[in-house]
Amino acid sequence: MATPSPAPAEPGDRERLLAGTHHDPHTVLGAHPVPDGVAFRVLRPGALSVTLVMGEAWAELYDDGDGFFSGLLPLREVPEYRLLVAYEGVVLETDDPYRFLPALGAFDLHLIGEGRHEELWRALGARAMTHAGVRGTRFTVWAPNARGVRVCGDFCHWDGRAYPMRSLGSSGVWELFVPGVGPGTLYKFEITRPDGTTTLRADPMARRTEVPPATASIVTESAYAWRDTEWMGGRGDVAVCRAPLSVYEVHLPSWRPGLTYRQLAEQLPGYVRDLGFTHVELMPLAEHPFGGSWGYQVTGFYAPTARLGTPDDFRFLVDALHRAGIGVLLD
Repeated sequence: MATPSPAPAEPGDRERLLAGTHHDPHTVLGAHPVPDGVAFRVLRPGALSVTLVMGEAWAELYDDGDGFFSGLLPLREVPEYRLLVAYEGVVLETDDPYRFLPALGAFDLHLIGEGRHEELWRALGARAMTHAGVRGTRFTVWAPNARGVRVCGDFCHWDGRAYPMRSLGSSGVWELFVPGVGPGTLYKFEITRPDGTTTLRADPMARRTEVPPATASIVTESAYAWRDTEWMGGRGDVAVCRAPLSVYEVHLPSWRPGLTYRQLAEQLPGYVRDLGFTHVELMPLAEHPFGGSWGYQVTGFYAPTARLGTPDDFRFLVDALHRAGIGVLLD
């Protein structure tokens, strides 16, 4: 492979990327056809070197300073490539996040823009997925007034400079697909406010969080196999207005203190059934910061509190209640 020549980013792009205020980093970073070939640009602060791996060929990029690496190769089209990133004591091989098209569709953006997306938790937040044949996580957040958004987490030592997100038009949504990031990864969004200051925020659409007082969001996906088919199938057998309804309200953390969701699944269904109730009403279980409260100060509407277990543990509890013939209401 020919030795690449430098292909540095324009000064304005470089400045905005470092400041966290670039609305479309994909137009600068990644691989781009130019008159003399293909220009490659990578932003990896702290890296000692970045090398392109293209099958059996490889080419080390120029160090342009401040974490920028670039190279111009005499190619006719953008090749399939990966990045070999060398840090002190470790070398990582990964796909380039900036070679991917958006992983969120136009229809989702249309519904978000109209304020009538009925499954917003599927469109926003962190979703582990396969995109263009590569396994990773799509990060999306609605921040219409932000000057810029970056994602960071334990996958980058909480340094968001390497992962600026792109603004998807006038939707207010920012998006980035990060290859190699999967379930269990901690993350937050680094948001640049209109006045230029930055703030690190948990994901309002997170479906799993750290145990408070820790506040990071966690990438999650479920492999839970539900066993409540009989109960779900029988819900329509009797009109709701004619079916019996007797509700047992319960605050799980204080009902029998110290139990997890799975331990509660062993005790609560039989207890409620033997008392003759048809339903349980669970007092707030969405994530909240103060464990001594009833849970009404919600910080994660789509994440069951991590104090009692994982989201799949909570599914196990709901499943057990259904199989005992008990409906579940959420306060």
